[in-house]
Amino acid sequence: MQVATWNVNSVRARLPRLIPWLEARKPDVVFLQETKCIDGAFPREPIEDAGYQIACFGQKAYNGVAILSRRRIEDVHKGLRDAIEDPEARVIGAIVDDLMLLDVYVVNGKEVGAPAYHKKLEWLSRLRRLVWEHYPMTEKVVVAGDFNVTFDDRDVYDPEEWREKIFCSTPEREALLRVMDCGLTDSFRQHHEEGGHYTWWDFRTRAFKGNRGLRIDHLLMSPPALRACTGVEIDVEAREGAGPSDHAPVIATLG
Repeated sequence: MQVATWNVNSVRARLPRLIPWLEARKPDVVFLQETKCIDGAFPREPIEDAGYQIACFGQKAYNGVAILSRRRIEDVHKGLRDAIEDPEARVIGAIVDDLMLLDVYVVNGKEVGAPAYHKKLEWLSRLRRLVWEHYPMTEKVVVAGDFNVTFDDRDVYDPEEWREKIFCSTPEREALLRVMDCGLTDSFRQHHEEGGHYTWWDFRTRAFKGNRGLRIDHLLMSPPALRACTGVEIDVEAREGAGPSDHAPVIATLG
């Protein structure tokens, strides 16, 4: 089974890239982020024609998450499942076969110290509670998506330039590790210890051309899922060409 995560930066705008990619790569499950459309406007027909069931949670023009699966999707839930009112569509969970899946699009944070930054840290704390309360680490759990956080300097093309800036600040990294301290592991690092692998490149600075990127898209796995994981790759080719997202997909293979 192959499980992929991809921030598509508008599913409708990226449809000419998404459909050929689905048909070529044929991942069994795909986590999408930043779909940027309400559920009624989600482009179901071409995705279903490519062989996928769809569970989506969207809002107009911003945010939005979806799970695509070539197998039956069950027990879908939306949001962080707490008592806090939240108008933003950033979380969707489901079960596919024996996998418990959670697709997340973490708050960006804008810049260190901004109100959005403090919201990001609070949001990650809420995500931690969701994982701890609803995702037992004795099951095959995959928490995936755009976390807008790097783990360490290996995930940053220029660590000094990004030192303690957004995506790379110590409080963000510590908050992400607290989400994982129930037993989740960064699956990519189990197969690639070296740096220089990135999943996001800034459009504004034409960063992709010089591979000036960050690794902020992750597939986090519980021990049973990690034991089944035989490899993880970043599909950098999907970032090339005309009309790409600013993110590349990350694909894990589970035996």
